[in-house]
Amino acid sequence: MNGVVPLNKEIGKTSSDYVYLLRKVLKTKKIGHTGTLDPLVNGVLPICVGQATKLVNRLTNSPKEYEGEITLGRSTTTEDREGDTVEQTKLEHPIELDRLNETFQGMTGELKQIPPMFSAVKVNGRKLYEYARAGETVERPVRDIMIYDFHILGDPKFDQTTGLQTLRFHVRCSKGTYVRTLAVEFGERLNLPAFMSQLTRTKSAGYTLDDTFKLSDIESMVESGSTDFIKSIDDVLDYIPAHQLTNEEWDIKVSHGGFLDLPDADIKQDLRVTKDGVTKAIYQWDTQRKTWVPDIMLLKNE
Repeated sequence: MNGVVPLNKEIGKTSSDYVYLLRKVLKTKKIGHTGTLDPLVNGVLPICVGQATKLVNRLTNSPKEYEGEITLGRSTTTEDREGDTVEQTKLEHPIELDRLNETFQGMTGELKQIPPMFSAVKVNGRKLYEYARAGETVERPVRDIMIYDFHILGDPKFDQTTGLQTLRFHVRCSKGTYVRTLAVEFGERLNLPAFMSQLTRTKSAGYTLDDTFKLSDIESMVESGSTDFIKSIDDVLDYIPAHQLTNEEWDIKVSHGGFLDLPDADIKQDLRVTKDGVTKAIYQWDTQRKTWVPDIMLLKNE
């Protein structure tokens, strides 16, 4: 069984929980997810099975898209709705839409971000949340992230009684971005406490929510003998230009992990090499050697 399961992760379980559960449902140990989602976050979680586990890093590194909600006027220890209140400011009136849009626009492009204390980032061999739960503080590493798009969705809502303002947003961002920290930073730019009150991942590794399956759906399909929930490796990689291998290229070079000289291939980035309609490897152009070298080998059909 080889391919990617576009799972619809539900609120309440961790990404690792779903890996454990799918191992039992699919009766295989070779499984890995492509980017952690917190228990309070739902949405698209591609899970690699079999030979596709070789693609975990590649899929994890791809940009992700989310839709969520920021609450202005209150901050929490965890930067989401689960934490205790750290600071609360009652807004006398809602922040104007023009100012909100300006703030969103100011947070696109290359940014630096410090991971939240309640996260799984390791410092000196310990996860940050372990320090946080022990009441300890530690210097956190600064990350370079990319925000490709960050904008408001619909009309903001203002609660006159609580003095809190909520706004829906969409963000497309690079690997390693903590969206709840983005929510906090959004508030800081308005000189207001803020937290992320809801988040859904809407796209990952090319899959959207419409492509996903819930765990209960997968269990039912397995019981009926269907594997339609698994997307083939060729489907996952169809965005990469392909080269059809000749028998000689396959027998003498690719099957042994050798280099490829392809003078007609003018794409100097990734190249998917196939044999009999099946992807066998991903090659990359080596600028120093001036040839194609293997990056990921996908030779076996288990």
